[in-house]
Amino acid sequence: LTSCVVMSLAGVGRVGHPVVRRGVEFLIASAREDGSWPIDTNLATWVTTLSINALAGAGHDVGQLGCLDWLLSCQHQQVHHFTSAAPGGWGWTDLSGAVPDADDTSGALLALAALRKAGSVEEVAKINAAAVRGVGWLLELQNRDGGWPTFCRGWGALPFDRSGVDLTAHAIRALHTWRALSAPRIAPAIERGFRHLWHRQRADGSWVPLWFGDQYDPAEENPVYGTARVLLAYRDL
Repeated sequence: LTSCVVMSLAGVGRVGHPVVRRGVEFLIASAREDGSWPIDTNLATWVTTLSINALAGAGHDVGQLGCLDWLLSCQHQQVHHFTSAAPGGWGWTDLSGAVPDADDTSGALLALAALRKAGSVEEVAKINAAAVRGVGWLLELQNRDGGWPTFCRGWGALPFDRSGVDLTAHAIRALHTWRALSAPRIAPAIERGFRHLWHRQRADGSWVPLWFGDQYDPAEENPVYGTARVLLAYRDL
């Protein structure tokens, strides 16, 4: 993204602009030793929620991690200026470039449920309030086919706004965990989500995810990851 912006500004004669200079400095600093660049340099929210959920699943007291307030601060509180997404979701980082999405919001909701078990009365109240907003945001994102897209409901023009089985399974798990908050809306949403998963299963039993492919697969697909994500939803419910 930074490369595209730098090239665009340079293309209209702004090579010497401070924004371009800072962009070039960022690109140079983020280059890897093998000559490649990562797609992103900060996935703090995504990695933190995965870590919380993994530690909680292993029986650790995640309340001692001290990351609750930080995670709550990552929840978007205003309409996003890139996608016009409503408040209530989480993006992949705490930096300003994050965009609220289904996968990170689901991971955050699961992490908050784990942190809630060890929270004080005050912390539980803050967690519940954030979860209500997050669950509402996730419910509004569900596509008509029952699945969940990445960023925006119903767009369909971009690959990441198609429904993905990995996103759908993650959303189902998050909604199920917080089903007591908004039961009348959650139950039918989960049912539609499972119908979507049923229709997307391949003849060999696998599911192919929207995100995180495999460059060594001829079709660049990663059915192992997709199937594992879906099976977690079936396990939880």
